[in-house]
Amino acid sequence: MNKMTIFDRDLLKARRVKALQQQDQFDFLHREVADRLSERVEEVKRDFETPLQMGLLGGLLPCLRNHSNLTRADRVAIDTDLVLSLDEEFLDLDEKGYDLFVSHMLLHWVNDLPGALVQMNRVLKPDGLFLASLIGGESLKELRDCLLRAETEISGGVSPRVSPFVDVRDAGSLLQRAGFALPVTDLDTITIEYENPLKLMQDLKGMGESNAILERRKGATPPRILMRAAEIYLERYRLPNGRIPATFQIIYLTGWAPHESQQQPLKPGSAKMSLADALNSQEKKF
Repeated sequence: MNKMTIFDRDLLKARRVKALQQQDQFDFLHREVADRLSERVEEVKRDFETPLQMGLLGGLLPCLRNHSNLTRADRVAIDTDLVLSLDEEFLDLDEKGYDLFVSHMLLHWVNDLPGALVQMNRVLKPDGLFLASLIGGESLKELRDCLLRAETEISGGVSPRVSPFVDVRDAGSLLQRAGFALPVTDLDTITIEYENPLKLMQDLKGMGESNAILERRKGATPPRILMRAAEIYLERYRLPNGRIPATFQIIYLTGWAPHESQQQPLKPGSAKMSLADALNSQEKKF
């Protein structure tokens, strides 16, 4: 059975080239997320010997910039002397080769997320750490709403104009399915204010995060729809300062390659402590 193909990966690759070439202008969101992801690595309090960062838009994580043994990887390797060219859907890496695998702002564009997570688990050494950042399901909710309303009003129907993103509620179960131990998911909501909706769309294009659904309507969005969407955006979401908000939900995934030293779940019925003991409260019998 063929896996479902949602995204146009060739288009994404071409956009990635442009985004990396002009990232000084448009990588502000990726830089902010890199800083936040770096903080999560530092909280682990471990010296990693063989780290890999995949996804270089926004730069290296601050905690990894000076690491002498860091492997840098991206879907697009503009500088092949420094960067390993890797497709996150088909990792050509040795098994159990890294004690830290960081995936930065890439996984929301894979067609087979469970399969990609399995591959990333496979290249970790036992007790190796996996950390990822990706764009979550509530992102760009304002833009999605306004484009839908504008297209319905003008065309009488809709086509996908904003890519679908992962729901945070599904992310933890995906980590477990991929075989990670001690899976954790958390999220940040980053709200960026813009002068107008067209500047938001320009930034999305510049950072390589605009619509890449295979079933999208080919060609540019008709100007009438864009202008009407911009009007609706201002009507429905304009802030008191005259600007408009754009919501980005960032999901963080954390998991460990299994190892015997890790905390193991108790077998059913084997617990030695009651819930009342754990909560330091008095247990009453009825």
